[in-house]
Amino acid sequence: MQVLYPRCAGLDVHKDMVMARVRCVNDPPHDEVRSFGTTTSALLELSDWLAEHAVTHVAMEATGVYWKPIWHLLEEHFQLVLANAQHIKNVPGRKTDVNDASWIADLLAHGLIRSSFVPPTPIQELRDLTRTRKQLVREISQHSLRIQKTLEDANLKLGSVLSNVLGNSGRAILAALIAGESDPEKLADLAQGSARKKRAELVEALRGRIRAHHRELLRIHLNLIEALYQALEDVDTRVGKTLAPIKDSARLLTSLPGVSDLTARVMVAEIGVDMSRFATAGHLISWAGLCPRNEESAGKRRSTRVREGAPWLKVALVTAAWAAVRVKGGYLQAQFLRLKGRRGAKKAILAVAASMLTAAYHMLKNGVEYKDLGADHFSRRERSKTIQRLVRRLNDLGCEVQLRSQAA
Repeated sequence: MQVLYPRCAGLDVHKDMVMARVRCVNDPPHDEVRSFGTTTSALLELSDWLAEHAVTHVAMEATGVYWKPIWHLLEEHFQLVLANAQHIKNVPGRKTDVNDASWIADLLAHGLIRSSFVPPTPIQELRDLTRTRKQLVREISQHSLRIQKTLEDANLKLGSVLSNVLGNSGRAILAALIAGESDPEKLADLAQGSARKKRAELVEALRGRIRAHHRELLRIHLNLIEALYQALEDVDTRVGKTLAPIKDSARLLTSLPGVSDLTARVMVAEIGVDMSRFATAGHLISWAGLCPRNEESAGKRRSTRVREGAPWLKVALVTAAWAAVRVKGGYLQAQFLRLKGRRGAKKAILAVAASMLTAAYHMLKNGVEYKDLGADHFSRRERSKTIQRLVRRLNDLGCEVQLRSQAA
């Protein structure tokens, strides 16, 4: 088998240790395995050792988050390849750290490792921020549910009257409850806006049995929510600064139906703006896990379930797809309705999400806005196919057909 990289190395990465193997087959030949720590000084020693042997390419497994500091330190000096651990499994029963490093180096030398997508550092930073924002929103939602649970334990049915317990009216009532107020009449007077119309319902809902224990829990959760909202504002500010150099790309994506500014930021953070990393739109869809898997044996399809892929991107795209299919007179709604009847809503919405990602690929690659194909796209396409099929059938029967359009 041809050796593509004569001077390469394989790294078996762990939390506190890196097993490295240098594989050099010329000028001069050298094969050596060494173990290094994962502190900065130890990784610098690893870099010097690789440079000493004139290594050009280095491969490592994507092991948790432990590969990231090694990647950041080595990327300026070597051509790096990040391998999916599932793609480079060794023969069972021969697993040691030394064997793993040697196996990775051998695969790399012969060009048998498919490199995983690793975006540039600015995109990685933006990705960290958007994912952190998502987690903060989830935590706010969780504490909101805990507040409602505490209210129910005190038999205060505030959530049955107000649509948002953490709105202006809800916050005012919660603050009064925490301060020690328990009179339902006085609590109901704190309602604001349209909630004032529900005063009688509020009075009845606020007749409960609240104790000091409940007040303390409400105070704790409300303070945590306030801190999370402040953190959310800080993250949004930081996202805006990080996104500034590529804000035009994010703006392009908002021309897609169902894609808000927030969704566009998530998409840019997950896939970047350089579409040359993906050979075709199909490669991007496969990486995102929005297409059926290929699993065939003995001529039988065993499973067509989608892979996990990129979960952060997939959730954002599916959410956007549900909004897009509500836009009347568009291609995406027509595609959803066409597939929903025979494939079900879940598979249909995944197909819409894949179409949106395909459009995003070409929009970012060519720098153009979204152009809708129209709700009649499929009917126009089916008409053309039907005509061609019937013409071929008549030709097979020995008839000569001349097509002529009928006047409207």
